[in-house]
Amino acid sequence: MTLDPHFDAAHSAGEARRAAREGLGVALATSAYGISFGALAVASGLDVWQTCVMSLLMFTGGSQFAFVGVVGAGGLAAAPAAIASAALLGVRNVAYGMRMSPVIGRGFWRRAAAAQFTIDESTAVSLAQQTRHARTVGFWVTGIGIYVGWNLSTLAGALLGDVLGDPRAYGLDAAAAAAFLALLWPRLRRRQPIVVGIAAAVIATLLTPVLMPGLPVIIAATVAVVVGWLNWLGSDDEAPARSDWDEPDDVAEREGLP
Repeated sequence: MTLDPHFDAAHSAGEARRAAREGLGVALATSAYGISFGALAVASGLDVWQTCVMSLLMFTGGSQFAFVGVVGAGGLAAAPAAIASAALLGVRNVAYGMRMSPVIGRGFWRRAAAAQFTIDESTAVSLAQQTRHARTVGFWVTGIGIYVGWNLSTLAGALLGDVLGDPRAYGLDAAAAAAFLALLWPRLRRRQPIVVGIAAAVIATLLTPVLMPGLPVIIAATVAVVVGWLNWLGSDDEAPARSDWDEPDDVAEREGLP
């Protein structure tokens, strides 16, 4: 039986269009809570330009929220803890970079550009696709879309924060926690992540009243890292699903890369 090349091309184009639509949808939804970051950052003591520069250069929402949250609670004295908390949350992007390397392809400038857009959402949208081309489209559309939208909404939030005052009056302070829960919830499917999540929450809750802001987060994250490193409560039969980890059929393995 002969395959129609026109059908194959149309199918590939359809997959790419679907990946682009998904990426744009995620970008719109994710960019929206950049307003809360801008408002919270200004309320924590940062200037509008400092807030915008952080979004332009750091561009990882979890780390940004952690930084301004710790600084807002502890002031300048908490800056080292804020930096450490933000760095710990940003480490996950290194793993994402290793995972996305076969999809991005070779070339220094291509990989350097991709590094700025390698975040939770761009990785998730990309890996949800079935072909290499669709994964590439999903990655770039999601990453660039969120980058543009996040920075525009950060500016808007910072300007509104100056005008409106305390962001807690509008519930914007809850956006960070909601974003973290949205990222965490899909991962709570096996025993080990559930136990780690509960243990980290309990540790952070108990230590928050007695330690400098930021330190409870670092200690809780350290516990999670140790449990994952030693694979406590984990088992070999709890393997990741194919849709999350396996390459699509047309993506060849690279030497030593996942």
